[in-house]
Amino acid sequence: MLTRLPALLLVLAALAPAAARALDPAELTKVVHTLDDRQRNSGDWKALCYMEAKEKGKTDVVYELVVYRRDEDDKQMFLFTKPKSEAGKGYLRVEKNLWSYDPSTGRWERRTERERIGGTDTRRDDLSEPRLAQDYTATWEGDEKLGVYDVHRIRLEVKPGVDVSFPVRRLWVDRASLNVLKRQDLALSGRLMRTSYYPRWKKIYSESKKDDVWYPEEIRVFDEIEKGNSTLVLIREIDLRALAENIFTKAWLESKSR
Repeated sequence: MLTRLPALLLVLAALAPAAARALDPAELTKVVHTLDDRQRNSGDWKALCYMEAKEKGKTDVVYELVVYRRDEDDKQMFLFTKPKSEAGKGYLRVEKNLWSYDPSTGRWERRTERERIGGTDTRRDDLSEPRLAQDYTATWEGDEKLGVYDVHRIRLEVKPGVDVSFPVRRLWVDRASLNVLKRQDLALSGRLMRTSYYPRWKKIYSESKKDDVWYPEEIRVFDEIEKGNSTLVLIREIDLRALAENIFTKAWLESKSR
């Protein structure tokens, strides 16, 4: 019996759950860069999006908007088409400045990255190409289970002088697919501001990139400050063909409300 003990211990050790091994700096950097690259398109991007906003004590509102992106130049345009009260409103991001436009007044106003898009719980960068490696410093916090998924838990802290919607983020990244499954957005104080879930991801082949571009088909955002408020985002009808140059201008957005 005693002679069999070492062999038995080896078998039990093999069957026991392996202790999580910390991602070394090179591995962590590779994961973060991969998260960016998977959603990046070397050309342009157009998508029809729906946002259903739920606010405690108010009637649910469904917005329809078209999102235009030019990832190479970090340009972005949002054009609201529904409901009627919001049609013609929009946002333009160009040269790292975010502008909002209201056709009822004809005025443009500069906004920060913390702007609630259409008054919902979404932010501009929820619908943009991620630039995690460029904007944040990453730290590996651990490997764990999220439901049935084995995930990396990664903490991101904004780099000095960078304007982002939230200075601290925590990501739960599926180790098998490298899809983000859950995200927490925090204030500098550590207070939890939002929690987002990404239940469905899809990919589309890009001729300009010569590779697949991934995008979250569904995002569920929960406000952690105003409990009961949430926003469902659906991303549909992706088009990666080249866009006209004048789309990313104030004049183009103004022309849509005339």
